[in-house]
Amino acid sequence: MKNLHQQFKVRRDMSKKLILAMFALAAFTLTTNAQNGDGFGIKAGLNYNANGNYFQSIGANAKHPDRNVGYHVGLYGKIGDRLYFKPELVYTQTKSEYGSDALKLQKIDAPLMVGLKILGPVSVFAGPSLTYILDSKFEGISLKDLENEFTIGAQFGIGLNFNGFGVDVRYEKGLSKNYGTVGVSDSRIDTRPDQLILGISFAL
Repeated sequence: MKNLHQQFKVRRDMSKKLILAMFALAAFTLTTNAQNGDGFGIKAGLNYNANGNYFQSIGANAKHPDRNVGYHVGLYGKIGDRLYFKPELVYTQTKSEYGSDALKLQKIDAPLMVGLKILGPVSVFAGPSLTYILDSKFEGISLKDLENEFTIGAQFGIGLNFNGFGVDVRYEKGLSKNYGTVGVSDSRIDTRPDQLILGISFAL
């Protein structure tokens, strides 16, 4: 049992180092783009979280638009034209309602998107999304025993770009669960819910 625990700890430490390296890659690319003019800008938008079946959650959100809604704001870089690499570094706040209670997260996200222009201003894109959780609260109580502060998800979507102004919609799915426990009841809450993300961007 001790050996299994040590192996799990080693793998978790390696995963953290990999994610930190990818965060560093995103930050380096953003800085480089700002210097050489490949492409650089700001972005912001809304995040719609899901609990359980995503499409059922979308129906619930349509009836109650203020539920499970968060926001994001940050920077992006872009290398390439028809085929491009677009790293982003954004601050995100999300809310997921569970009955009368709500899970609120503050995090830093680093999507690393590879995109392709397919017709005029229309492009499709996909890639990993790295997340570092800054704070997690369930009804004002901080989660404890969080499995990982760093997690990885996958995003894919479609976007429009008109002379530096962009609009995109994307879906994000966590590649693994990331549970924390709440209070004395030790209820388990997943901090990696699926998301529908609507964003706008402006080239600088």
